[in-house]
Amino acid sequence: MVIVSSAVIFDNKGDKPKWFICKPESGGGWEFPNIVSRKTESSVRASIRMMGEKGGMSTKVIEEVGRAGGVTTVNGKTKPQRHIYYLHRLRSKSGEPVGFFESGWFEYGGAVKKLSSKRERTMLNDAREEYKNWKKRVQKRRAEKAKAIEESRQQLS
Repeated sequence: MVIVSSAVIFDNKGDKPKWFICKPESGGGWEFPNIVSRKTESSVRASIRMMGEKGGMSTKVIEEVGRAGGVTTVNGKTKPQRHIYYLHRLRSKSGEPVGFFESGWFEYGGAVKKLSSKRERTMLNDAREEYKNWKKRVQKRRAEKAKAIEESRQQLS
């Protein structure tokens, strides 16, 4: 089985999240960055490693957002392939991505228009829904933390 790991990355600085997509080679279509996992490597780790090496980014995996199956040819032999998509949050970037022919950050609508395949557009839609759920969880935790701080201040006064 060949495991392909894809990174659906968002940057949530600003009003609207921006999504990272790329063209891995000249003449190719726009897609999410992806990499074949090494034999002893988890698909999550492969995804994080790829963004560090090719993308010059530090990311955090939030959640798996989808899977797709298929087949691929390796050394003239047909093998089953599993494609796993992970939602990543951008932590930091150290410059321009070097491992892609072309890349960019786009708001949702722009990314949807650029993505070449229906599967990639579906995964972006699913990732956006998971992003909204993640954002709600973060806001809830912040509100609970602020409430706890306020309660402890009141107890001290």
